[in-house]
Amino acid sequence: MSPITCIIVDDEPLAVKLLESFVTRTPQLQLEHSFTDSVEALTWLKEHPVNLAFMDIQMPDLNGMELSHMLPEGTKIIFTTAFKEYAFESYEVNAVDFLLKPIRYNKFIAAVEKAERLISLESKVENVEGSPKKTMFIRVDGELRQVNFEHILYVEGMKDYVRFHVEGESHPLTTHMTMKAVEDTLPTDTFMRINRSYIVRLDKIRTVDRNLCVYIGDEIIRVTDAYREAFENYCSGNC
Repeated sequence: MSPITCIIVDDEPLAVKLLESFVTRTPQLQLEHSFTDSVEALTWLKEHPVNLAFMDIQMPDLNGMELSHMLPEGTKIIFTTAFKEYAFESYEVNAVDFLLKPIRYNKFIAAVEKAERLISLESKVENVEGSPKKTMFIRVDGELRQVNFEHILYVEGMKDYVRFHVEGESHPLTTHMTMKAVEDTLPTDTFMRINRSYIVRLDKIRTVDRNLCVYIGDEIIRVTDAYREAFENYCSGNC
């Protein structure tokens, strides 16, 4: 496996130095940059994506939680903080792990190994015989769940959370994620956004009525004006 590229984002210079020393001691990590300014880190990341970000949570201007929603797709996060009350919130944003300051190296390396396993697994899924990605990982109740695209009926947006309605699951899988991130992840040839709050798997649609209401699973979802043209073009092309 190639080295895991990473950055450090912490407004405390001493904390940055400690993490840099840990990264140097860890062969599987390759430090690309360190930042004491979260806004500067975000600007840099837009041009230089990395596999993993070690991020403090409590920072001025743009805190770690806010920054986590703006990272390039696929960037794994390990939060570092002196405040344990952030632990639950960190898992809600799909963080790989949460390290409480003062950070010990044994805890650091355990978190890195978790990130390494996840990155390796995702890479294998994406590259089997050169095939396109067929699954995604989402964090549900503190655990990472692998969801097969073929089993997703539709995705429902609720502010900062989304609910995946999946065949074979008795309840929707709820995770902290934006609809935009979901839309960017799901393959566009099989999924389509039909209103602000819903993305549907096109081959799971049973019926579309004269009012452009989609019947899928146990739900009836109306196609709104902003998405009408694209949906009608799809329907016309598959008649």
